[in-house]
Amino acid sequence: MRLLVTGGAGFIGSHYVRSLLNGGLPGSEETHVTVLDVLGYAGNRANLPDSHPRLDFVQGDILDLPILLELLPGHDAVVHFAAESHVDRSIQNANVFFQTNVVGTQNVLEACRRVGVQRIVHVSTDEVYGSIDSGSWTEEAPLQPNSPYAASKAAADLAVRAYWRTYGLDVSITRCSNNYGPYQHPEKLIPLFVTRLIEGKPLPLYGDGANIREWLHVDDHCRAIQLVLTRGKAGAVYNVGGGDERTNRAVADRLIELMGADSSVIRRVPDRLGHDLRYALDGSAIRNDLGYVPQVPFEQGLAETVDWYRDNPAWWKPLKQKVDD
Repeated sequence: MRLLVTGGAGFIGSHYVRSLLNGGLPGSEETHVTVLDVLGYAGNRANLPDSHPRLDFVQGDILDLPILLELLPGHDAVVHFAAESHVDRSIQNANVFFQTNVVGTQNVLEACRRVGVQRIVHVSTDEVYGSIDSGSWTEEAPLQPNSPYAASKAAADLAVRAYWRTYGLDVSITRCSNNYGPYQHPEKLIPLFVTRLIEGKPLPLYGDGANIREWLHVDDHCRAIQLVLTRGKAGAVYNVGGGDERTNRAVADRLIELMGADSSVIRRVPDRLGHDLRYALDGSAIRNDLGYVPQVPFEQGLAETVDWYRDNPAWWKPLKQKVDD
């Protein structure tokens, strides 16, 4: 298989590509990967091998339709990760998110339609469903996004559906819960808190820290994406949840414990605008249809993630300078 991966130098995309190249995903031993990434603030060429016989890297933007039309011929499928993904940044500048996440996704779909690449996996998020007080969202739940980021991803999901219904593209959508693991940009909650603890800085916790998220190790997420790519149904949506719900305060407390600090490092900061209280996914469809089961327990994955950031300051410190005050 020859695969085009958009956003393949970002956190989740690069983990997926590395897993394809190192045999970490079933059936990927002969997959040739072309990564297309604009290398914006969250894309990092250092997240990928310098060279590999089955890897081609192209710096480019999904907003550039001609480059997509040039690259796509000869590929069998596309896994579309490329997106602006940080809620806080979307609140500050929503336009960039709608451009990349909506127009960029439509460009990918249109290029595939024109070139004749049928198989596409579009990587989305649980945030398109909005907040849920109890229970969990199924794939049939209405889309009720509450942030500009979530709204842009919901719009992209609808574009994907339209290209399936109108043009017959063989597309599937994955909607995942909060990911964590190595190589995650230090603006996100877990690496932000870990790196600040390493540096002896306080942890900025939104509001009372009662917001609940379901955590999924990036390795489990990438295994789910591979299952959907190889066995997923056209037009189907698959929720990919980790099954481990924690309040943000509980995550902060556990990181403090792992790092040998104490709770005095927590600093309450004004809550995020429109902050969703709770996300939760019903993952029964991907379990029942594709046999998917998460394999990395949160406690194990979190401890290993803390160790990775401890051991790799040369990777995150240059990025951190752009995040901290």
